[in-house]
Amino acid sequence: MSVPAAGSRAPDFSTRNQYGEQVRLSDFAGRRDVVLVFYPYAFSQVCTSELAALRDRPDLLAAAEFLAVSCDPMFTLRAYADTQGLEFGLLTDFWPHGAIATAYGVFDADRGCAVRGTFVVDRDGVVRWSVVNAIPEARDPEDYAKALAALR
Repeated sequence: MSVPAAGSRAPDFSTRNQYGEQVRLSDFAGRRDVVLVFYPYAFSQVCTSELAALRDRPDLLAAAEFLAVSCDPMFTLRAYADTQGLEFGLLTDFWPHGAIATAYGVFDADRGCAVRGTFVVDRDGVVRWSVVNAIPEARDPEDYAKALAALR
C-alpha cells in the first residue's frame, strides 16, 4: 500500500487507545483536525524524545487531536504513557499486526513496526500534509505547527 497523497481521503480505522477505549478516526470528522504520528516502538530512545517533544508543546496539542500509533500492545502503551506523562492518545496497531500502518503505507514488514510517518488529516477526513522518515530520523514538531497553521 502506498502513502496517501495530500488531497486524498485518509484511510479510516478503529482501534484502542492506552486506556482500552475504542478510537475511530472518523469520529473526529467535522469536529477536529487530527495529526497521526506513527512511531516504531514505545520506550525506544528516538520515539520517546519525539513524543516528549509533543507533550511539551501544549500549543500543538491544542491545535489538533494528536494520535500516536505504534504496533505495541495496549498495555505497553498504558505503561509508556504513565511513565512519560503522555496525555494524548497512544493507539495500538498490534492486531491485526500493522494494519493501520499498512493502510498508510508506513509499515516496515521486515522489522514488524511502523516507520516515522506523520499525517495531518483535516475535519473533512482529507490528508492535507504528510512526512515519512526512516526509523532513525526524528521529525521536527515545528513542521507539524506549520502544517496545522496552513489549514486555517
